[in-house]
Amino acid sequence: MHEELRVAAYAVCVRDDQVLLARWVAGDGTKRWTLPGGGMDHGEDPYDTVVREVEEETGHTVEPVSLLGVDSVRRSYPRRLGARADFHGLRVVYEARITGGTLRNEVGGSTDMAAWHPLDAVEDLERVELVDVGLRLWRERPRTGHLFRAERPISG
Repeated sequence: MHEELRVAAYAVCVRDDQVLLARWVAGDGTKRWTLPGGGMDHGEDPYDTVVREVEEETGHTVEPVSLLGVDSVRRSYPRRLGARADFHGLRVVYEARITGGTLRNEVGGSTDMAAWHPLDAVEDLERVELVDVGLRLWRERPRTGHLFRAERPISG
């Protein structure tokens, strides 16, 4: 099985009881809301990654104000010629404050829309698990930066 590691940084931006989300477009065209953020470039600091990615995906400039935690996810999926990939995603999650910019949609990236959503409406959105993880980190602020959850098998 081919091993893949992806390290990424994401922002939880809450203002006036609303959270900033970006709509991610999967390879199959499925669209789901996610936290703004994304993969680190080689040699890039996660702090710089989250600043860059939020601006790319939403038009807003941000200042990370707190490291909320680190989430680890593991999945298995099919690759070419019948092989499988063992994917490990390491997600660094910050609380960030909007410092400027104007809300806009990303062009030519992995997201197609950015929007503010009322916190109490998030559960009704088509969203990736990371949104729930990030909001839980933001609300609970675990001292260790780690959320304990039931053990999950590698999904495929």
